[in-house]
Amino acid sequence: MEDAIDFGKQADWVDYEKLYKNRYGLLYKAYQRSWITENHDYQHFVRKNKWWLSDYALFMAIKEQYDNVSWEQWPEDIRLRESSAMEEYYKELYPYVEFHQYLQFKFHEQWSALKDYANQKGIRLIGDIPIYVAMDSADTWAHPELFQLDEKNVPLAVAGCPPDGFSATGQLWGNPLYRWDYHRDTNYKWWISRLTYCFQMYDILRIDHFRGFDEYFSIPYGESSAVNGHWEKGPGLELFQCMEQHLGHHDVIAEDLGYVTDSVRWLVHETGFPGMKVLEFAFDSRDSGSASDYLPHNYVENSVAYTGTHDNETIVGWLDSIKEEELEAARDYMCDHHTPKELLYKSFISMAMRSNSRTCIIPLQDYMGLDNSCRMNQPSTVGKNWRWRLTEADLSKELKDEIFSITRRYGR
Repeated sequence: MEDAIDFGKQADWVDYEKLYKNRYGLLYKAYQRSWITENHDYQHFVRKNKWWLSDYALFMAIKEQYDNVSWEQWPEDIRLRESSAMEEYYKELYPYVEFHQYLQFKFHEQWSALKDYANQKGIRLIGDIPIYVAMDSADTWAHPELFQLDEKNVPLAVAGCPPDGFSATGQLWGNPLYRWDYHRDTNYKWWISRLTYCFQMYDILRIDHFRGFDEYFSIPYGESSAVNGHWEKGPGLELFQCMEQHLGHHDVIAEDLGYVTDSVRWLVHETGFPGMKVLEFAFDSRDSGSASDYLPHNYVENSVAYTGTHDNETIVGWLDSIKEEELEAARDYMCDHHTPKELLYKSFISMAMRSNSRTCIIPLQDYMGLDNSCRMNQPSTVGKNWRWRLTEADLSKELKDEIFSITRRYGR
């Protein structure tokens, strides 16, 4: 029975292909046996979340009907959400619509139980929200008026980053851009709803690409790179004032990395949100001029210090990839020319932990001294990201004692 469903054999490596192929049959069988429509908690969940759940569940059911191609390739009547087509698809696919509502309900149940357990142990959960949604998403399909699309719901421009020292052609993300004038006219209703739900799920929210709220990079649709893009003004402080007015105070981390201007610094300061300080950036010769911001002696208290984030190399992998002069600059800064290179990751952890930042986050891969084969994510790539997984065996007494010791040493 153990081998009836193959979800992969490596405890420390997620096999998404096997999960994708094998889980839905099992989950659908669970749904069929659930008598879910008689569950009062389920009924309440569906009513409370109708504002997003109905469209999402129908979107997923239709995607499966068309072999998971993007909604941009669906027949025009349902791609443009004509009322007769919406009714027809909903009626025809209702069991699958309800199935996806069931999945969201079960996730909500399980996540809520996990969060309650963590909170009872004094642990707060940090969630991450991207500034953009995907083009192939229920949000874009259901609410094209929120985005820079034409009358056929084709993008006019897409998101990305300009060329820099890391990429001569920049980054072409391809996400649809917001019609910020529309959001402003609706008092940011969609954003307030989105943030409200996130604050129910998480104790602290990290908002990705925070600089995009000050200015965002706009690339004409159809371009093969970001070279011909340009900067446009974002909503600025007004969005976060609206958030405070509607939702009150919540703990937010502003991901203010990358190309940071004075106006971005001003926005982060005015919101009162802590920004991010990534130690690896302090010694990178490709940096365009802000490397000194990431040297620990420059960290302000209202910030979050990292050795590296999920988007960075592990410290061990980074030490193996940097130039010799960059390594020497780091050793000079730490006054440490004696620690063997293979143990130098511990010095970087100590450097982040003893910084002035109010909060310090160290990836477990860095505590464990793992190389880039265990890196979590490499931006602008697909295939091997988000696969590394911690096992119970990894949490040795030695590792626990080391984390406890350094945490206590620096009063964290």
